[in-house]
Amino acid sequence: MYVATKPGKETFGLIIGTRAYFNSALAIDVRKTLCEELEKAGYGYVILDVAETLTDGAMETVEDGRKCAKLFREYRDQIDGIIVSLPNFGFEVGIINAIARAELNVPVLVQACDDENDKVDLDSRRDAFCGKISVCNNLYQYGIPFTDTELHTYSIHSELLMKDINKFAATCRTVKKLTHARIGQIGTRPLGFNTCRASEKLLQATGITVVPVDLSEIIFAAQRYDENASVLKQKMEEIEAYAKIPAAHTDKVIRMARFSAAVEDWLAANECDAAAIQCWDSLEMNYGCAACTTMSMLSEKLIPCACETDIAGAVSMYALALAAGKPSTLLDWNNNFAEDRNKCVCTHCGNAPKSFVQNEISLDTLGVLGRTLGKVNTFGAVQGKCTEGDFTFFRISTDDTLGCIKSYLGKGRMTNDAYPMAGCIAVTEVENLQKLLKYICKNGFEHHVAMVRSNVVDILQDAVENYLGWELYLHE
Repeated sequence: MYVATKPGKETFGLIIGTRAYFNSALAIDVRKTLCEELEKAGYGYVILDVAETLTDGAMETVEDGRKCAKLFREYRDQIDGIIVSLPNFGFEVGIINAIARAELNVPVLVQACDDENDKVDLDSRRDAFCGKISVCNNLYQYGIPFTDTELHTYSIHSELLMKDINKFAATCRTVKKLTHARIGQIGTRPLGFNTCRASEKLLQATGITVVPVDLSEIIFAAQRYDENASVLKQKMEEIEAYAKIPAAHTDKVIRMARFSAAVEDWLAANECDAAAIQCWDSLEMNYGCAACTTMSMLSEKLIPCACETDIAGAVSMYALALAAGKPSTLLDWNNNFAEDRNKCVCTHCGNAPKSFVQNEISLDTLGVLGRTLGKVNTFGAVQGKCTEGDFTFFRISTDDTLGCIKSYLGKGRMTNDAYPMAGCIAVTEVENLQKLLKYICKNGFEHHVAMVRSNVVDILQDAVENYLGWELYLHE
């Protein structure tokens, strides 16, 4: 049975386990409830018809497993993850045959049901508490990574069910899209930034493709737009509605609009999911504006865009955006804050998306770079002070020496503390910050860090540790 999903929602292969020693009728309520809850939330699912097995569609024998695997293979392009639910102990042979023979290589969630302690007679007992351990043991033996639920067991009618499934859906989305990602590289990295080096080959081993283009191609494409073209007028209106623009710089909007249109057209033509741009100093000196507005507006549209051609930074941003379903940004771990060593100021010239700042934003010239490149050439930086609230930080780095992708992950809180600096400013508070900074320095991580305004630590940890195979330091 296949139930179509709503646009943008995941589809799961469902396996309901059972075992001959136990009452298979317990599986009927679990199947019905699970399917109803998924449909209510807009998720799709693929499950054996009730007539396909002797236990009303529940999984037990090797033959059941073969039937299920065949069904899953038919829908391999639709299935984003597999959910195993155990109404009772469950017979691991049928379950493991279904998953192994299907060869979907997608995330797997294992959920098991509580016993009611006043209903443990031979007709009512479940023993799924024990059976889950057996199923997980088999997954481990077969080398199949899986995701666990918040509690070892709970009622299928518990609110924990959809909480776990929603998190699992985010894991599936993150893994699937990251392992098929295309990252646009617009220009080379700035000369003075060895820190933005990245290995395309290590990224490709995960399935992440870097798509390069010379910055000059984008600049010349921008200059070719007819001033009266509808696409240009639309882009100018979009920029003017996006941020407050000082009257002295309104003539610069058309220049930014041309650049934004050229970048977006190129990204669309090359099917890029995220990008990293050479934002200084060629663009300012040879074209006459900053790239910040373009990057900010792209990130707002969930096409994360990193500064300074930081490819690994763009991947980090994309991972957070996928996990949270919200815009992410790239900032520097930039300044200490007064005497509180768990606080620091994270900032960039002005690339953060509007909904990340969660405050009024305006456009102005680049601060530090404007002093050397000329303010007349550097208009387009987003200015704004981030409001207080939770955030997740994440960073990957390609380590050629060790031949691996490594990462760190954690959470913190932005504060309302004032800070008299121009640009996109976030005063952040992270527990044991000095320990984190020591780890970053000792392990050769870059000064850039990706952030998103929600707590998705569990989702990223699950995706990275269980399915992507990257090294991970979880900061606590």
